[in-house]
Parts: sequence; structure tokens; C-alpha cells
Amino acid sequence: MLTMTDIKSILLKSSMTYGLFLGIFWVLKYLFFIIAYTRPSFGNVYAFLTPLTPFIAYYLTARYKRDLGGNISFFHAWQFGVLLYFFAAIIVSPAHYYFFKHVISPEFMTEAFEKAIEMARSFNLNPDIIDEMQNNGMLSPITVVIQQIFQNLLGGVVLSIPVAALLCRNNQTGYIGRNQ
Repeated sequence: MLTMTDIKSILLKSSMTYGLFLGIFWVLKYLFFIIAYTRPSFGNVYAFLTPLTPFIAYYLTARYKRDLGGNISFFHAWQFGVLLYFFAAIIVSPAHYYFFKHVISPEFMTEAFEKAIEMARSFNLNPDIIDEMQNNGMLSPITVVIQQIFQNLLGGVVLSIPVAALLCRNNQTGYIGRNQ
């Protein structure tokens, strides 16, 4: 019987390993996004690949379930999914940084920032909020990358719920508790 420490160690190691695979997929997918900046038709490939992420996460979580012997609790599968997305987000972050640092021109970022300010004004946001936006200025590439990591993590939190529910309902024991 595995101890809680063994299970946590396996969870962390497996989520890192499988997160590497998902992260590599995201990097390859993101390359199409970067290329689409100069060749817009590549954006279609990016748009096609993006919805595959939850299916890949399902497959990787199912493999992890098999690694554990075929049984997994909802909470354990959910934890694995969240960590899977987290490690994939870390893997793709250098590609995000490269894009925001070297591909997008500073003029584009300035225009996007100015449009955001205009949009805030058109929605009649509180003038103090608009002033705060203007005082803080544009986001740096590293700030955008950190935001991307948190967005991917939030996506993992949400998208791992149905994956965990689907995978734990097929347990040989039918157990859907917090721990195995």
C-alpha cells in the first residue's frame, strides 16, 4: 500500500513529466501563433490546435490513472490536472516571453495599450481606474508572461474538473472520495 508521501511524490513527478509533454505541444502550437503574426494563415492552424488541449489533458490524466493501477479519486485526478497545466505553462513561458519581447513591436504594444485606455473610457469606467492604468503604463514582457502562466493555471483548475469527473467514474471500485 502506498503512503501519502509516496502518492504525493508520484503525483509531483508524474505531473512534471506529463506536463513536459503538454508544454511541448503548447510550444509547437504557439509557434504557429508567432508565425501568424507575419503570415496570418498560420493562425488557422493555431486555432485548430487550441481546442485539443483538454483532450490531451484527458489522455495524460488517463495514463496517470493507469500508472496508479487503474483507480483514482476525483480530488487526486483534479490535483494532477492542475499541476499538469501549471508545468505546461512553465514550459511554454519562454515562447511567450520571446513573442512579447522580440516579435511584437513596441509600437504595437503602445497602440494596444492606448486602445485599452480608450475602451476603458468608452465603458465609462471610474476615472481613477483609468488614471491608475495610465500611471502604471504598459505591461512589460515578463509581466505578460506571468499573467499567461496564471491564465493557464486558471484554465487548468476549471478544465480539470470534468476530466477528473470522467476518469474517477470509471474506477474499478467506483470510489469518488478525496483520497485513494
